[in-house]
Amino acid sequence: MPFGGRGTLPGTLTDLARLMPLTAGVRRFGSAALDLAYVAAGRYEGYWERGIHSWDIAAGILLVKEAGGFVEPLREGQSVVDLGSLIAANAQLFDQLAKVIRERD
Repeated sequence: MPFGGRGTLPGTLTDLARLMPLTAGVRRFGSAALDLAYVAAGRYEGYWERGIHSWDIAAGILLVKEAGGFVEPLREGQSVVDLGSLIAANAQLFDQLAKVIRERD
């Protein structure tokens, strides 16, 4: 979860309000690289975040893709690495997660 002074907090809280009723829970350990690695390993089904640095996500994106998962920008047609805003999930969940997260974006 972004800290309170970060401009992405309101959007994340809106996302959580839509996602929580649809899930068994949401977990976050504070490291985008670790969260993406957990998606690749199957420990997490999905992950999304806004405004993270490219060095925090580049290797994780590769891990998810190599494991058969999907990674796309929050807004289609934009660059994940340039904007640092992404959705990542396993093949079974990606479309559902992307639909919920993109409702407002």
